[in-house]
Amino acid sequence: MVNVQARMRKLKALFDIRFGPGAALLPPNVKRIHLDFASKMNLGHFGARKFWHNYLPRLKYHNPAVSMTVNRRTDQEGPATLTVFFALPPPTTASTSSSPDVLSSTVATNSSLSMHHPVEREESIDVKHVRDSEIYSLLMGLAKATPVVPTAEEETELRQLKEDLEKSKQDSMIGAKYREKLKEEKALLDLARGAAPA
Repeated sequence: MVNVQARMRKLKALFDIRFGPGAALLPPNVKRIHLDFASKMNLGHFGARKFWHNYLPRLKYHNPAVSMTVNRRTDQEGPATLTVFFALPPPTTASTSSSPDVLSSTVATNSSLSMHHPVEREESIDVKHVRDSEIYSLLMGLAKATPVVPTAEEETELRQLKEDLEKSKQDSMIGAKYREKLKEEKALLDLARGAAPA
């Protein structure tokens, strides 16, 4: 049987990526997010770097269709920007709805599904000297994203996981105390055997 702590760590990692900071659903008109910052975190690039590590994985988990790119430059003096690319709404024409034979054709349907929609606009946020949580708030406001909220069942699982982790920590401390006591007893026995005449 697999160690309980190992299973708990994996379960906690899964819950962290599903419900941690940055877990949000982006609207369908957001097509790409691009983060541009320096490779080192000094001179105001710390927030962008932390956003990349802590928030971007959860955003990508909940929005797999949105392209998310990161550019880490060597120029520390340059800007740090977060750019959101929005697409045009899909075209709706009366000519396609009036011809049922085109819609029934699999070739036409596949080609219409794979149509590339041009970018309508892009908006950039200057994130230099901005904390990671503030960058997330700015992105949520700009993209009009909705945060992912756990259901009642998932809340129960999260609470149970937290309780199990606390119990695991207590059990670890009890085990460590017991091992320390055994070590002390063994050291006393070795000392007594060494002091006894041969």
